[in-house]
Amino acid sequence: MEVLEKFNITPNHDSLYVKAFTHTSYANEHGTTSYERLEYLGDAVMELVISEYLYNNTEKQEGEMTKLRSYYVCENAHYEYSKHLGLNEYVLLGNGEEESGGRDRKAIIADIYEAFIGAIFLDQGFEYVKSFIYKHIIPIIEDKRNNFFNDYKSVLQEFVQTDKRSLVYEVVDETGPAHNKTFTVVVKIDDILYGKGIAGSKKEAEQLAAKDALQKAQNGR
Repeated sequence: MEVLEKFNITPNHDSLYVKAFTHTSYANEHGTTSYERLEYLGDAVMELVISEYLYNNTEKQEGEMTKLRSYYVCENAHYEYSKHLGLNEYVLLGNGEEESGGRDRKAIIADIYEAFIGAIFLDQGFEYVKSFIYKHIIPIIEDKRNNFFNDYKSVLQEFVQTDKRSLVYEVVDETGPAHNKTFTVVVKIDDILYGKGIAGSKKEAEQLAAKDALQKAQNGR
């Protein structure tokens, strides 16, 4: 497989890697097995490797390490790792999924990263997959220019849960044509306005609103 040559992996079991790139739609059309079980395993491998990395390379306490790990081991992060490695080029999709843009679908791209890591683990062992992650993924994590790890909504959720307060996001304005809309979102904590965000998508506007709320909360409003 070309992907194995790309990363200088000498496989013991080629079939594991074929499976790692086989989407359910392709598996259903061709009577084969999809990557779903490998995806489950790869996610667990990532959690262990990143947990060890944070333990050995930071002085942070358990709660802080758990929060950081949730940024580095999640769909958003795995999507970015997968794109960085170019894994979406190798995914096997059914005809319908291919035509509907599945090769660029975030969930699929993230899933094949997890499945690929699972396949490497089964085929080469833990130390090998750990070295692979340290070589190809840790530099992405350590590059401070990567801001895709900043899930402000999750941080704000944890912040309000501590005091069991309510948290609500509201779209208060929506402007522009259908293909180029701008959304204004506010976030309220216990019905008190804490933050506002404006962006080209609701999700991004919510993240900016959460960021604004966190800054105000940290500054004591």
